[in-house]
Amino acid sequence: MYKLPLVECLMFGALISATDPVTVLSIFQELGTDVNLYALVFGESVLNDAMAISLYRTMSSVQSHASSGQNFFLIVVRFLETFVGSMSSGVGVGFISALLFKYAGLDIDNLQNLECCLFVLFPYFSYMLAEGLGLSGIVSILFTGIVMKHYTFSNLSEKSQHFAAAFFHLISSLAETFVFIYMGFDIAMEQHRWSHLGFIFFSIIFIGVARAAHVYVCANLVNMARPTSRQIPLKHQKALWYSGLRGAMAFALALQSVHDLPEAHGKTIFTATTAIIVLTVILVGGSTGTMLEALEVVGDGQDGALETIESNNGYIAPSYQEGTSSGSNLKMRLKEFHKSTTSFTALDKNYLTPFFTSQNEEEDVSDESMRTPSRGRFQDRA
Repeated sequence: MYKLPLVECLMFGALISATDPVTVLSIFQELGTDVNLYALVFGESVLNDAMAISLYRTMSSVQSHASSGQNFFLIVVRFLETFVGSMSSGVGVGFISALLFKYAGLDIDNLQNLECCLFVLFPYFSYMLAEGLGLSGIVSILFTGIVMKHYTFSNLSEKSQHFAAAFFHLISSLAETFVFIYMGFDIAMEQHRWSHLGFIFFSIIFIGVARAAHVYVCANLVNMARPTSRQIPLKHQKALWYSGLRGAMAFALALQSVHDLPEAHGKTIFTATTAIIVLTVILVGGSTGTMLEALEVVGDGQDGALETIESNNGYIAPSYQEGTSSGSNLKMRLKEFHKSTTSFTALDKNYLTPFFTSQNEEEDVSDESMRTPSRGRFQDRA
């Protein structure tokens, strides 16, 4: 339909794989969909963005140095350097922020403004650090946010926690609104190349096919390692496949491709990406409510799941019933991997969380205060 060099095809594949289920997740929240399905869609989108950015930057670097004849091994090394380096810098900044807010003593009334300012600026510092090192600032800030929400947030004072939650909710809403407004203006004002409609049509077809292969295969692999009670049901797999909207991240990378690629190729990729975004948002986003009702996942056990998440920060490893599986090596390896993930959760609960947060110290102080009066009364009676 439209001939592109292999590297440019890989760049288009990388940028168009980034999903943006903002519309779908808002409908999930409104209709009360199962929280596990919500987590699957949201988590897949977040990791897709990180991988798409790293892959795009890697392929863009390969395309700009095409004459040097880099081999496949160097391409893989460059991708790992971008992704792992960005992730490490983001996680490192997040841990530093957790220790700072734990020991700096900023949770007092006089320093509340300083506490809030530092909490807001730390992710930006992570972004600037990664960009200064030639890495991906967006991937870095993603992992900084994960770490800061898990560890740093609990070290804030109660007022700062309320402010930070409201502030970031406001910023995210404004950013999402601005992106859609920007895309609307761009569709009306930018010059697009609509002469390759076949390229756009078959891109949409193969995006659906590739997503189906990815979702169903990965879900079945996960189910092989999980007990029956925690498997991903088929209706959730269908909803996950249907939720593959393209949005802000694909649009931003496609806009960048106009500058990274020859003008004709970049414009064609940008036009195709814009058309895919508009079609998926209108068609998929508009029919999500009907799809959820047809799959009968509306209100599917949300309350119980939310209670489990809110009441228990840790994780209890599920028990496996030996002899019920086929005994294949793949399934055993998946079980071992699942056990390793649960052991990491135990490591986080027993070591990382006490080290980076002040929760256990507060619990010890409260326990001590509960025990002290009883000792006094016992001594008075003596």
